[in-house]
Amino acid sequence: MKTRSKLVRMYKVLSMALVIFLQIYWYKILRKPKAEWEGLWGRIGARFRKTLFELEGLLIKIGQILSTRADLLPQAFIRQIDDLTDKVPPSDWNEIQKILENGWGSALHHHFKSIEKTAIASASIGEVYQGVLQNGKKVAIKVKRPHIDSIVQTDFRILSIIIWFADHLVPIPKGFINFKVLFQELRQVIERELDYAKELNTILYFNERFKGMDIVQIPSVYEEISTPSVLVMEWVEGIRLTDADAIKHLPVSCEEIAQNLMKVFLPQWLEPGTFHADPHTGNVLISKEGKIILLDFGMIGEITKKDAMYFQSLIESFLSKNYSKAVDCLFHLGFLLPEANSRTMERLLAEFTSFHPAQLKEMDLMALKLEMNDMIQALPIQIPTRFVFLGRSFVTIEGIIRNLAPEAELMELGKPVFIEWINKQGNRWSFVWQWVQSHPIFKIVHSVTEFLNAPQKLEELKKIEQRRQFQFTIYENTKSRLFAGILLGVIGIAGGCFVPNTLIFNLSIGVTAVTVVGYFISSYKQKKWMKYMHEKRR
Repeated sequence: MKTRSKLVRMYKVLSMALVIFLQIYWYKILRKPKAEWEGLWGRIGARFRKTLFELEGLLIKIGQILSTRADLLPQAFIRQIDDLTDKVPPSDWNEIQKILENGWGSALHHHFKSIEKTAIASASIGEVYQGVLQNGKKVAIKVKRPHIDSIVQTDFRILSIIIWFADHLVPIPKGFINFKVLFQELRQVIERELDYAKELNTILYFNERFKGMDIVQIPSVYEEISTPSVLVMEWVEGIRLTDADAIKHLPVSCEEIAQNLMKVFLPQWLEPGTFHADPHTGNVLISKEGKIILLDFGMIGEITKKDAMYFQSLIESFLSKNYSKAVDCLFHLGFLLPEANSRTMERLLAEFTSFHPAQLKEMDLMALKLEMNDMIQALPIQIPTRFVFLGRSFVTIEGIIRNLAPEAELMELGKPVFIEWINKQGNRWSFVWQWVQSHPIFKIVHSVTEFLNAPQKLEELKKIEQRRQFQFTIYENTKSRLFAGILLGVIGIAGGCFVPNTLIFNLSIGVTAVTVVGYFISSYKQKKWMKYMHEKRR
């Protein structure tokens, strides 16, 4: 692991954050045009990316998570970090051997006939080695990287300092992201990933959950020789889902594999409980028999019973083309802000789901993705912090499915899978009711009711938005003036050091002190107001 020195890591990350904060405020004070802001965010993203690769550790994972927040972060910044990979050079074998023997309290040969000394996989938190037990069974040995606990704790301290400054000093972007909640969620996920005893329990949970499905394979674990720093699992051979040539020789078609992936992940996303939050192509393989193999359960998420209910209703709404109900579900889940216009969102959902595979094939998909990200930022849409990892899981699997079956329509592939799942859940009549509600006669009644109430709703939304924008502008303008006063005061203090007359020096100190106090008072008031707004926008 590069740059283990705590002071060096703190200096490099904090200096990067300070420069970014100053650049943002300077551009804000000068009221730079949109084109120059794009250039600034591109440079910030490039520097951020360079620092992540230099320091590795927790920072790579932070970058991966931020790359999913196109609803909150500028597109020029996202473009610089959207292909981050968690691959780092393996550790020295002698250090790995010490971790293994300290964990087991005995020499390696007491448990293993042999262990390959070269890692077959190496990431920022752990490494995987191949071994053979005394009974001849081949196993995968997952070991935490040396000194990783210390490095992660240092990174968390650094991140907490940056979060404090961002929460108090940085102009809040659209969507009013709660930095503290995001930090707590990130910390919870990483600390869970650092404890292999928790991952062992997760593997046992998933084995129990999918024991009745013959299309999925999850490796068993050897509890007796696993520790919080070492996880020993059954060795599983599989084919990457990106290996098109190998997949052609499997006994199942690409469309069947895509549907099986949906059968495995749909219950995880729609039922209360735990879901796999990192299903990239290195963690989701396919066996020679065509079974879906799930690996690496370090990063997981949780779905509450209430959220599961709304997600189920949302999918039912899409399948029955009941976009009015879909918008209602999105409001309850917190994806739409209160000022979002229901009819506009219904039309957008209808247009979005009306794409034909042939049309998508002719499009520039990268340009379409960028356009969608711009649309998300322009619309009253946000991704609630509690769904960041769920979104990561969904988007990753969607990408794998589209790669497997590019000619097939995602909705058509998923419809039989979802209906099969509904039948198992006993929710068939709920789906029928969704379909009935989407019938034209019901839409007419809904449209008439909404038309009659539209003037009053529009007037209320207009007043709310005007008050919100006015108050936000007041806070931002006040903070900008005070920040400019702080800069002038600091410049005056620096100049006063070289001038014999102490009046300039004393006056500059006074101006700086007053503006700093004013800035923090204004920030405190804005924070209280934003906290209220955030509650309204969940």
